[in-house]
Amino acid sequence: MPEDLIHTLGRVLENLGPVLYRVALPNGKVILAHVSKRRADETIGFAVGERVLLEFTPYDLDTARILGATE
Repeated sequence: MPEDLIHTLGRVLENLGPVLYRVALPNGKVILAHVSKRRADETIGFAVGERVLLEFTPYDLDTARILGATE
């Protein structure tokens, strides 16, 4: 059974490592987000304040996967 993934936008608040970030959601909630393994090699990093596209599973709404930057 495929998972129902949740997609939303967020804004990077803090860089916690090469692939780990603290991100604010539009509702004000702050979460941890990581760059997907597939994108980690091709991504240089995200700057503080940059908007990113996030992907959640319905089972864990406190962490997300960063799919990429938005404009």
